[in-house]
Amino acid sequence: MAPLADLYQVSMAYGHWRAGRHRAPAAAELFFRRPPFRGSFALGAGLAEGLRGLRAFRFSAADVAYLRSVLPSTIDDAFFDYLATLDASEVTVTAIPEGSVVFARVPFLQVKGPLLVVQLLETTLLCLVNYASLVATNAARFRLLAGPDMKLIEMGLRRAQGPDGALSASKYSYIGGFDCTSNILAGKLYGIPVRGTIAHSFIMSFRGLEEVQPRELPPRAGGDPVDLAGLAVSWLQRVCDLLQTPPGKANQGELAAFVSYAVTFPCDFQGLLDTYCVRRSGLPNFCAVALALHQLGYQAIGVRLDSGNLAQQSKEIRGVFQACAAHFQVPWFGTIPIAVSNDISEQSLEEFRREGSEIDMIGIGTNLVTCPLQPSLGCVYKLVEVNGSPCLKLTEDEEKMTIPGMKTIYRLYDAAGHPFMDLMALEEEPSPSAGQELGIRVLGRLGETTKVIPTTVEPLHRTYFRDGQVCEPLPSLPEVRTHAQVSLNLLSPAHRRLHEPQPYPV
Repeated sequence: MAPLADLYQVSMAYGHWRAGRHRAPAAAELFFRRPPFRGSFALGAGLAEGLRGLRAFRFSAADVAYLRSVLPSTIDDAFFDYLATLDASEVTVTAIPEGSVVFARVPFLQVKGPLLVVQLLETTLLCLVNYASLVATNAARFRLLAGPDMKLIEMGLRRAQGPDGALSASKYSYIGGFDCTSNILAGKLYGIPVRGTIAHSFIMSFRGLEEVQPRELPPRAGGDPVDLAGLAVSWLQRVCDLLQTPPGKANQGELAAFVSYAVTFPCDFQGLLDTYCVRRSGLPNFCAVALALHQLGYQAIGVRLDSGNLAQQSKEIRGVFQACAAHFQVPWFGTIPIAVSNDISEQSLEEFRREGSEIDMIGIGTNLVTCPLQPSLGCVYKLVEVNGSPCLKLTEDEEKMTIPGMKTIYRLYDAAGHPFMDLMALEEEPSPSAGQELGIRVLGRLGETTKVIPTTVEPLHRTYFRDGQVCEPLPSLPEVRTHAQVSLNLLSPAHRRLHEPQPYPV
């Protein structure tokens, strides 16, 4: 894992080693300077991957040989011998639990250990936390917009930044609140539920019912197989009569594709309605096949739309389903789930809410996994202490100034149970207590002292890594996902809203 670093980390390591200060005790903090997406919060993610990276941190013989080939030939051979002995056995990591809400300037994790190793870990930890936290936060925003009952499926594999970006997107969007993924490998590796049915290409590959093989399906309760294609044709006439649309307008290739799919997956039949015309073809063809399946004891699981005015079409489709349910006396037909996709963004979800819709599931790809509203979270990793002395970066850019010294982090809650402030205190300062008046200085207003009285005080950091091992039980992915939703729900509406939220004070 050690070579997952920028070359300048090794150059600096050599400088520390050459000066004999490589074992000086040091501490660094990982944090972001601004909340992403113009909101007030982020979801901290990637901690478990970071800890696994620490556990595996070492330079193999091949790694050392490669570094010899790319570093200046003047470097002392003894330095490479030293690199071969390195591990993270003297590193301690404290962090906010993965899936927690984190705020700008508050350290998500703190790293203590020998200066050379603490420095070498910078790029690795930033790589593992930056995108993970960004996509988890992006997913959480989609979840907040969609509401708790909407099913959300991540389907960004084909649009993601390579296979590693795609797997990370599947994993961390699940933490952020998505229900499932289209990514088979993510399902296999992480246990995330996977979903998927058919694409337009399957429907377009059929020209007529004569291409359907096999076409017979036995009733679910048992008995002789029935010609599902013939049954669907008879139902199509009845459906078209009800909808007052000519049966000849229903595409025969599309009907054949639906029949073929239904014969193959009679318990999991879902129709993609917009390959041709939704109203005149996709919808009557789906209803015909679904009603034919119902006659044999099966129940269709839903439909999907991938183009057009999705909210309006969903309402029209729901009306057709309800009409079929009443006319053909099939009660469950009126509640068939409606799924939508097609470049869904935050703006799309806001429009669905504003216009009203009958959508039950939303598939989101590009705007979830590529995070186009903010491509990077911008986490940084800064030294705050060396040899027991605090480190401070002074710069003309006030935002880039660092806060020196090792800190203990507390979250302060009000009487309603909402967090209202995160408090950073030096490690040697006394811990605040519930009900105690505290004199604090808010970042950005450091010239002022403010008094606050918290109802509850929560220390945020836990020690996760010590003596080369993970020392705190790591929660499962579903447990992290649940924790994320609890953390988000604790926020006050003013801090949780996605547009122009009230700034969260630190």
